[in-house]
Amino acid sequence: MSLKGMNAVVTGAASGIGRASAVRLAQDGADVAILDINPEGLAETASSVEAAGARCVPVSVDLLDRDSIAAAFATVKTELGLVSILHNNAGGSLRRDLKTFPKADADQWDYMLGLNLRQVADCTRIVVPEMIEARYGRIIITSSEMAFRTNFGMTDYSAAKAGLLGFTRALAREVARHEITVNAICPGAIRTPLSESLPEAHLEKTLSEIPLGRLGEPEEIAHAVSFLASPGASYITGESLLVTGGRTMH
Repeated sequence: MSLKGMNAVVTGAASGIGRASAVRLAQDGADVAILDINPEGLAETASSVEAAGARCVPVSVDLLDRDSIAAAFATVKTELGLVSILHNNAGGSLRRDLKTFPKADADQWDYMLGLNLRQVADCTRIVVPEMIEARYGRIIITSSEMAFRTNFGMTDYSAAKAGLLGFTRALAREVARHEITVNAICPGAIRTPLSESLPEAHLEKTLSEIPLGRLGEPEEIAHAVSFLASPGASYITGESLLVTGGRTMH
């Protein structure tokens, strides 16, 4: 469905799912602001968005810093206008330094909750008032299948990603009367630079757990983002959509 005339913001857009989502929203007609801490990756994404025929506003931002977030969204408003679609995609895990709960100290928990939960609320808090005024908005949050199942040493990550689902449902109920929808997408194992760098034994175990027998592609998550951002999804809110190849079902 066409998103022509809409302005979208995608966080964590320098690579992977964020890049694919930004490009797909552009292909569907939206102008796109892309936010990330990686300026080189942003430049590559911007080229792809513009090649899709859309206007692109790349903004370098530290999503762990509220002042940086405020400045980034001020730039978006000046350069692009009011935000119709917000894809809160940024986040991450510490897969190379997994720690059991007793060994994951308070600083690690603060970092993981900040990266995966707090910054989502901070970004959303900025756009919701203008969406209320416009009586239209689409907020899409990237959570994870790890909100439903977990791996060893990921208590902090799973807690943050599960928190996003609670945030999604609560906010969806609050803003529904303003014609704003809020939904979460929970990707499974997706082919990204991180997944491709994992040990072969880990990858083989993961693939053995996926009924479809393969990793997902970032573009397959982007298709789901595009649908939830579209007018056709106007009666869907507060939902958590698992896109896992069947590895996790509910």
